[in-house]
Amino acid sequence: MSNTEGHVRIFDTTLRDGEQAAGGNLNAAEKLQIARQLGRLGVDIIEAGFPAASPGDFACVETIAREVTESVIAGLARTKEEDIRACYGAVKDAPRHRIHTFIATSPIHMQYKLKMTPEEVLEEIRSAVSLARRLAEDVEFSAEDASRSELPFLIRAFKTAAEAGASTLNIPDTVGYSTPEEFHDFCRSVIEGVNAPREVVYSAHCHNDLGLAVANSLAAIRAGIRQIECTVNGLGERAGNASLEETVMALKTRSDRYGFFTKLDTTKLHSVSALVSRLSGVHIPPNKAVVGANAFAHQAGIHQHGVMTNPLTYEIMKPKDVGAPGTELVLGKHSGRHAFRSRIEYLGYTLSDEEIDTAFALFKKLCDSKKDVSDDDIAALIADEILLTSQENLYDLVRYSVKSGEGPALAVVSLRSGKGAVSDAATGNGPIDAAYRAVWRAIDMEPELLSFHIKATSDRSDALGETTVVLRSGGITAPGRGVSTDVIESAVKAFINGVNRLHVLASAKGVELSKRRKNYLE
Repeated sequence: MSNTEGHVRIFDTTLRDGEQAAGGNLNAAEKLQIARQLGRLGVDIIEAGFPAASPGDFACVETIAREVTESVIAGLARTKEEDIRACYGAVKDAPRHRIHTFIATSPIHMQYKLKMTPEEVLEEIRSAVSLARRLAEDVEFSAEDASRSELPFLIRAFKTAAEAGASTLNIPDTVGYSTPEEFHDFCRSVIEGVNAPREVVYSAHCHNDLGLAVANSLAAIRAGIRQIECTVNGLGERAGNASLEETVMALKTRSDRYGFFTKLDTTKLHSVSALVSRLSGVHIPPNKAVVGANAFAHQAGIHQHGVMTNPLTYEIMKPKDVGAPGTELVLGKHSGRHAFRSRIEYLGYTLSDEEIDTAFALFKKLCDSKKDVSDDDIAALIADEILLTSQENLYDLVRYSVKSGEGPALAVVSLRSGKGAVSDAATGNGPIDAAYRAVWRAIDMEPELLSFHIKATSDRSDALGETTVVLRSGGITAPGRGVSTDVIESAVKAFINGVNRLHVLASAKGVELSKRRKNYLE
């Protein structure tokens, strides 16, 4: 088997499909940070977004296309002419770019969603792929809900796409319905039935509704698939997508079984995973394979004894294989700029010299309030003070005060907004509840709090408190994040950040956010 035949391409869709996870919303600076690290990781294709979705999405994909040169930069487009032209406009400046267009091919989708006949769908495919091919050399076609499509029609659809110039044909298990044995046979039948030219690459895009996305992806590779579409930490719609780190490490660890390889630098998996988790606000379960906090932890005495004798007794991968640190480097007020910059790069961030200067000043300020600064402290500081401040906020926290003890807590908050300073006060069941109610009153808005999570960035008493929330208003959901040595301040900052993101999304979608309930008694 040649190297070309044994190479499995990794198509990362964290910035598109991953961001569609409930509550997901990354700003442009955060997406660019993730894209840069995916490039350094060695991802073959980065799906940077859906350019036709909004002017903001277009601009973000365009920026990534210009600044991330290690990977092919792809954009998603429906089979509509305006989508395809917008996609090309956004990705065209990338040295290597791809238009990825899709339409559903299952009977249920064609009848109830598209309201199109099979012949109309085939004509749509022919027209869309032909247009995309006239604009770009690299065109991918996806048959949405392929795994529930009728095989003879699906083969016709892929043949139509290949004849129109598609160089990649993607077989999505859109609703995570398949099982490994079934998906293997299905992919094999598609490949044999289409019988496309040798240079055409077959791809699989598996969702995790039954927890089988990685298993189905591996089964697809055995069937002849040579591109896997996945996301960091398995982010995505509903139960998510195939996990990039699990798929890649399964191929590497069990090369004896599969005989295939990827071109990823797996020693960067841990830092990229942590970066995506922090910026997306989606926490990694400790028992998550490959990158979870317990992935290389051993508590049982018999396990500890075995690992100390020979790590291979209970570890099928070495921590260093995925970049998991054996020890944590702690920086303090005597640390220099060079060590600080090196640590930032290790943590997976790419900052400009100006941003480094700002972050270093904030780091030194933090050192005045605590003895040691951990990796998580630094990462939280960058995520909160550098990336979040890169976007214009409707509201910023100026000051707050809280009094609590016996009886209800009392909070007073002052905010800066485009209309000037606003402030208000409220009582509540504890200091954070009181502070949130004071913010509601000040902004005349009461979003629903779907999720609230606060954690310390280290196990020391002077650790930073990092709060993440998920808010909903007017049918829109957005995450918020805040960090401070004061946990109440971090909670307030997270809430305000979430409100700012709600306004950005509402403006982009033309939706009006819900006002505060006037009859609510604080």
